[in-house]
Amino acid sequence: MKKTELLVTPASIDHMEDLIEAGADAFLVGEQFYGLRLAGEFTVEDIEVATGLAKEHNKKIYVAMNGLYHNDKVDFLAPYMEKLQQIGVDGIVFGDPSVIIARREANVTIPLHWNTEQTATNYFTANYWGKRGATRAVLARELSLDEIVEIKENAEVQVEVQVHGMTCMFQSKRSLLGNYFLFNDKVMEVENRAKNKNMFLHDNERSNKYPIFEDTNGTHIFSPNDMCMIDELDEFLDAEIDSLKIDGILHDPAYVTKVTSYYRQAIDTYGESRAAYKAIKKELLQQIEQIQPSLRPLDTGFFFKETVY
Repeated sequence: MKKTELLVTPASIDHMEDLIEAGADAFLVGEQFYGLRLAGEFTVEDIEVATGLAKEHNKKIYVAMNGLYHNDKVDFLAPYMEKLQQIGVDGIVFGDPSVIIARREANVTIPLHWNTEQTATNYFTANYWGKRGATRAVLARELSLDEIVEIKENAEVQVEVQVHGMTCMFQSKRSLLGNYFLFNDKVMEVENRAKNKNMFLHDNERSNKYPIFEDTNGTHIFSPNDMCMIDELDEFLDAEIDSLKIDGILHDPAYVTKVTSYYRQAIDTYGESRAAYKAIKKELLQQIEQIQPSLRPLDTGFFFKETVY
């Protein structure tokens, strides 16, 4: 059976070292200028260090270029990818077709992972981007498990699915919080807001709190719960999903490291025996529940259509 990749988003180089020890196979890194909703800020110099560390441990590095670019940014794309090729990264995550054009013009050969967050919902579209250079499709978070399995059965590219962490519900290119504070004569710097992990939109009707933060790409609002599929991984592994992602954005690095170790144990145990995995999966879920922040209840996302936000 094909080995499924465990992909994690590190907050820093030090955190990446911990995640390697915890059993991560691959890492998604990048910087705000090119990428969206990153767990940590990795400059080109950081990416070079991270790539060297990954190669030393037989891991992979993917770089986020999944922003939606205006004209003022497109001239930066090709030079950035040329640097990434010199460094030797293993993949570029993109959503804007300008990345395909810039990559071609720069004669860059780094594999592309198509990620548009919401529109990767069928295998026809995944294969469309596959014919234009993508080697992987990062599926939308709003798909059911049955839909994901059907896409995998018909996709001509690799398939990546998020199985743990927050889901982005809303993004605006505008600094909605910043504009509000400015209107009220309470100026807040974007950097300060980006580092603030304790701002929420309150939905009293549903008793939900939606994490919200801003960076240079605008305003991002996240789901009130964290998805957690550690006790349902056999469905993904049976389907031979190529990559399972743990998104660590807005979470403490120590929490992400611990969660990664649990998913590593789950995947490896399944590889030994499906029955052995079934015997430990409830215990693994309980271990995550014990370290889960009280403000972030766990659910199964849209995989079984239980989520309503």
